Amino acid sequence: MFGTLGRFLILVGLVVVLIGLLLVLTEKIPWLGRLPGDILIKKGKWTFYFPLATSILLSILITLLINLFRK
Repeated sequence: MFGTLGRFLILVGLVVVLIGLLLVLTEKIPWLGRLPGDILIKKGKWTFYFPLATSILLSILITLLINLFRK
């Protein structure tokens, strides 16, 4: 029982580390977050930003990485 819990906690820790690395490295990738398809609406002092294309791209890359390591 504790072996399964330990593996789960290690996996969660690795995911958190990967997200942290991604957040640090995204500042060094200037086009990430400004792709065509990302939604940006500015009206006066109000701004709405939804990185749709960036989210899809990251989802595809993460899926490919998971499938690569799974085999």
